Amino acid sequence: MSVDVDVLIVGAGLSGIGAAHRLATESPQRTFAIVERRNSIGGTWDLFRYPGVRSDSDMYTLSFPFKPWTNPKAIADGADIRDYLIEAAQEFGIADRISYGKHVTDASWNSEDATWAVTMTTSEGSIETLRTNFLYLCSGYYSYDEGYLPEFPGYSDFKGETIHPQFWPEHADYKGKNVVIVGSGATAITLLPAMAEQAKSVTMLQRTPTYMLSQPTFDPIARLGRFIMPAQWAHRLSRLRYAIMTVGFYMFCRAFPKTARTVLLGMAKQASPDSLDPKHLTPPYMPWDQRLCVVPKKDLFNALKSGKANIVTDTIKTFTPTGVETASGEHLDADIIVTATGLKLVAFGNINLSVDGEKVNTSEVLAYKGTMFSGLPNLAWCIGYTNASWTLRANLTWSYVTQFLNTLDQRGYAYGVPTPSATRMKTASSFDLDSGYIQRAADVLPQAGTKRPWTVRQNWFLDTWDAKTHDVDEDIRWVRLSDLHVDALAEPAR
Repeated sequence: MSVDVDVLIVGAGLSGIGAAHRLATESPQRTFAIVERRNSIGGTWDLFRYPGVRSDSDMYTLSFPFKPWTNPKAIADGADIRDYLIEAAQEFGIADRISYGKHVTDASWNSEDATWAVTMTTSEGSIETLRTNFLYLCSGYYSYDEGYLPEFPGYSDFKGETIHPQFWPEHADYKGKNVVIVGSGATAITLLPAMAEQAKSVTMLQRTPTYMLSQPTFDPIARLGRFIMPAQWAHRLSRLRYAIMTVGFYMFCRAFPKTARTVLLGMAKQASPDSLDPKHLTPPYMPWDQRLCVVPKKDLFNALKSGKANIVTDTIKTFTPTGVETASGEHLDADIIVTATGLKLVAFGNINLSVDGEKVNTSEVLAYKGTMFSGLPNLAWCIGYTNASWTLRANLTWSYVTQFLNTLDQRGYAYGVPTPSATRMKTASSFDLDSGYIQRAADVLPQAGTKRPWTVRQNWFLDTWDAKTHDVDEDIRWVRLSDLHVDALAEPAR
């Protein structure tokens, strides 16, 4: 094989930095490089700069297993997370492997020489091509170019300022102004208390309420652990404790949805002001049919109690020159409207993929062990959990990829292709949520099977067990280096 680099990592956010560290420590025989379309490290945590931006997972599971999170905040601000990622990249020599301003647009696999030809556009506008044996997509699953914005009636009639949180203006001024936030997800729930500190009023206009769970910002148990034992030990124990709590609570919600609903609604009602109608806190679906949102320090409820913030549950009839008119006839005055209406999901970094000249339809491939995909040789896509922190699953992905690469090298293989052994298998969504942003992307997201190793489970316990016991040869078609240029698609002897 003639390649420029053995492994190409696309993306220098949390996923890419973690993948690079694992490659350097567990597959040191492999050369690797990282390309990042932006001009800085951080991914999500560099892009999103809206007021109050923070993690919606605890930092003990969101941070890296190999670098203890020593900040006292269990729920951290975006700036703290960004600084942590930069520090990790510099500490482990990863920052030097990153090339910035390179946007990957196309990737074409050639079975005859077992390489991906990866095409990218540079920030200067030139086109570059790099050849690699393994393509490792660590660019997340949403578009960096556009967020989701419904077609609101009268949207262009509004004379004030409209802002989508994904593209927050650096010098946005909302002090003393009336703000309407359209949406009810994690972004809206974060924005409301943050903006209420300076705005004259903030109204969250939601079509459907969201389940909310209050959580302390600081964890005294984790702090005590750091005091009485080495930082790495304390980090591992805190990580395990939070993983068990998070996944355990998810399983409880799924097993006993009515009880979980009663508990969550009771806690939200107790934390909210007496004047707030319970309908604003009562979703029509069961817990974890859609993602549950964390409210640190009860900040949203405290903002509601202050009288500067409010929730309206209704649909939009039309935007007006001075605000929003709801379907029930209420007019919400606004100087600024924030459209916290969600993300636009994309598959495989929105890269045009082809295999031996055939374009890949991303909605037709099946996820293999939540990491690789049917018919795609030597390619992995790092995707986190929807019901727990991103890093819990990403860490399993990093581990699997190094095992896969080491198997190639130890056995003299050129590549491996996930190939279902079952001739017929039912398919299911690879994302176990009914959220609108997932449903809108159903025509591009890969599918999951209903039998192992093609299932995609949102269960860290089972996935961790599988990672320790899985068969590296299960439903993989391997091709030897010696088969290249002869009959690269022949079934090799194992």
